[in-house]
Amino acid sequence: MIVRIMGEGQVKLADSHFTELNKLDDELLAEMEAGDEEGFRRTLGALLDAVRSLGEPLPDDALEPSELILPGPDASLDEVRQMLNDDGLIPG
Repeated sequence: MIVRIMGEGQVKLADSHFTELNKLDDELLAEMEAGDEEGFRRTLGALLDAVRSLGEPLPDDALEPSELILPGPDASLDEVRQMLNDDGLIPG
């Protein structure tokens, strides 16, 4: 699966990491619903770190279709809310 981190680029991840990333996505959604800014920041950072560490960055000139698009680390809680459709960032 190809994941795009807004403002950073694309990362190729094995599908086997989907479950781990989905757990972080569920946490992020719960923190957003609760308005927990501190928890949101922590979990967004953990989600992005997981994608970076588990995946392999694609070259900057590669333009593969992204199956997932994640906000950058500086995205606000409100910006991420606008990206979601109550399903989380990672489709289940």
